[in-house]
This record gives sequence, C-alpha cells and structure tokens, in this order.
Amino acid sequence: MKICFVAHFAYGALTGDGQGHIGGVERQTALMARWLADRGHAVSVATWTEGAASDEVINGIRIIKICPADAGLPGLRFVHPRWTALNAALARADADLYYQNCAESATGQVALWAKRHGRRFVYSVASDPECDYTLPMLHSFRERWLYRRGLALADAIIAQTRHQQALLKSGFGLTSTVLPMPSEVTSEESIDTLETARPALPGVLWIGRLMPVKNVALFVDIAERLPRVTFNLVGGIDQDAAYAETMLARARTLTNMRVHGKLDRAQVLEQIRSSHILCCTSHHEGFPNTFLEAWAHGVPVVSTVDPDGLLQNRALGRHGSDADCLAAHLQSLVTDSRVRLQMSERAWDYYYANHYITGSMPKFEALFQAVLVS
Repeated sequence: MKICFVAHFAYGALTGDGQGHIGGVERQTALMARWLADRGHAVSVATWTEGAASDEVINGIRIIKICPADAGLPGLRFVHPRWTALNAALARADADLYYQNCAESATGQVALWAKRHGRRFVYSVASDPECDYTLPMLHSFRERWLYRRGLALADAIIAQTRHQQALLKSGFGLTSTVLPMPSEVTSEESIDTLETARPALPGVLWIGRLMPVKNVALFVDIAERLPRVTFNLVGGIDQDAAYAETMLARARTLTNMRVHGKLDRAQVLEQIRSSHILCCTSHHEGFPNTFLEAWAHGVPVVSTVDPDGLLQNRALGRHGSDADCLAAHLQSLVTDSRVRLQMSERAWDYYYANHYITGSMPKFEALFQAVLVS
C-alpha cells in the first residue's frame, strides 16, 4: 500500500528534533507513519519545507516538502505557492491513498486533488467542533467551504468518539467509523511499581498550550481552592501571548503552583509519571493524547471533557464543568487513595486493551486497505 499523510507541521515530530509546532496531530501522524513504514508500506508525509529544501527520507518515511510556510505574498499565497505546491507534493507522492487529519482548507484541497486523479482520500477528525455543522473554529467562508467539500468527497471518515460520529451524521449526513486513537507511550514499570515511585504528596498536572480554548484560567482557579495540593503547570506560549502571560502571572502568585513552561517530550512524560492526577480544563477537545499518556502510566483524569463518557462510565477519572466541581473531585481523589488507586488500575487496563499501538494501528491499516478495494 502506498499512503501519503498530509500534515503541514509534522516535520519536527518526524525528525524528532522537537522544533516547530508539535501537537497531538503531529505526534499521531509521526506514530502512524512509522508503524505503517515498519509494516512494509510505502509511506510519505507532505509537510512545510523545513530542514533540507528538497525531499528527504527519514526512518524509512519519505518527507515531501510543500513550500516554506511563509512563502509568497499575503493575499496571493493561498493559491500560489501554497495550493499549487501542495498539488505538486501530492503528485510527487504518487500514493494510492491520501490521509489528512484536522479541519482546515487542506481537507478540501487534498480531497479535490485525489478525486481528480482517481486516488482515495481518508479524513480523520481531530476535535469535536469539526463535527459541528456551523464549524465554529473555521472563521472564513473559504475554509468552511473547502472543509465541507473535503468531507463530502472523502472515501472514509474516521471519528474519535461515538459523539463525533453522531454529530457528523446529524449535521452533515455523513457516515464515519470510530477507531481508538493510537498511542505508542508505554511505561517500563508495572502499575504497582509506578504507584510506589510517585511522590508521597499528591500532585495534579496540567499539560497544554497556553491559549483560551485550553482554559488554563480554570486550572488556576482550582489551585486557589486547594492550597494544600501541589499543582504543576506544563505548557508553552501559543498564538495569544497576552493571554498566556496573564495566566502565567496569576499562576506564579500561588505557593502551591509550579510553573514549568514548555518541556521536551521526555520531560513531559516524566511529569506524568510522577503525578497522581491529570487535570484537563479545555472548553472542548476530541480525544486528548494527554489522556492516553496519563492512562499509560496509571494516572486518572479529572476533566471538563469526557470522551464518550469514559471517565464516568468506566471510572477512569471524574468529569466536571466548573472550578468548584473539579476541585471537589480532586480533593476526593487526593483524600481517598483507595479509590484513586482503583481508577489507576482501570485506566492502565483500558489503555493497553484499546489504545496501545499494537492493538489500535492494525484497525487503521485494515480500514485503509478496505478503502482501496472498495
């Protein structure tokens, strides 16, 4: 199978140098590309031009350069060189199937190219708002039109949750397949060893980009309510620097808050390993990679979002909507270590049974192969 991933910002995740923007989509792209390449498939990834100016092969994956992200004149560069260079990159990939993740103009651009050239296109949902027909996260008519066109032309759509699947059906009239999001994070230790190694004093961890949608202000509000609990804030400044600086200034006034800034991958996983609870305060998410990383280390989650009710229904954590509710949940788990340890064991079992790469990626491979023969 010849498959091309279109992920403009994935270069740093593919090379492992940690440079540039590396979020959940980029990490997942690199993970999937490596796994499929190791399985003997011909894998390419189309990215912005970073590193070498020409295409290159890294770890068996062909990285096809589109153009520099800042190339071209404002107002004109959307068409040239960005769209024209993307089309050229798709042609150089010469794949049987093209895969793109996250709602954007590229969804339609890739789908239109694939349709015109008789190739298959698979789209994968990255967050809940992408399934809302009003598309609240896409602000221009051009983006919304191209995204909707891409969905309509897709040979298959992958959803992260049944909730997303239902939204796509009710809003767009489209069917989709729910697949468990893959993760390669694993711990060398057993759950008992991990629990023994955690610090004696309970610690609550928040990881994310410091931007309004992640709602770090709520995390600070919670920390103010629980002065005897240690809170760790991990995240770098994103697009809204003013918001981020305001939140960091607030966080640094709390004696029970430790602000770590942006950490590399190994440091983030070490923070997870040494934490007792992960806290998510986002206004919306899809299926956060941080949940998977936490569960891989037996860390339950207390969150404002609960994908398909997993936190509540499978007791992998707790769900709440405001600072008082989330603080109460955290206090309860900090106080009752027996319940927290039970959640830790369930989180560990759920992750390895459903999301670890050895079980989840064959399902993606099977879907891709089914699309090619349909």
